Amino acid sequence: MDEPVKRLILALVGAVALTAERADELADSLAERGGMSREEARGWIDEATSRWRGDAVRVGEKAGATLHGALHELGLVTRDEWDELELRVAQLEHRLRLVETQPRPLPAPTD
Repeated sequence: MDEPVKRLILALVGAVALTAERADELADSLAERGGMSREEARGWIDEATSRWRGDAVRVGEKAGATLHGALHELGLVTRDEWDELELRVAQLEHRLRLVETQPRPLPAPTD
């Protein structure tokens, strides 16, 4: 596995595990050690967790697109595609029943 991917996964795990209480504790600790205010430290933590969550969303979207492409290459359909086709077939069956049950016009009399 690539090193950046490993780091991203570790960051995502850390972001998920970081609760508000832990973020406050971390902000206090950073403020104490880093010579910054608690609000600055908390802002930095919030920004970092937001960025990590955004990265997680992008990674999930890319993985989904890759999986969708692989399924397409294999000739398989997704559940959404299956449901769409099922709906289209039901609509066509309904239209066919309407056409079949319509009364046919009588032929015009020939003189």
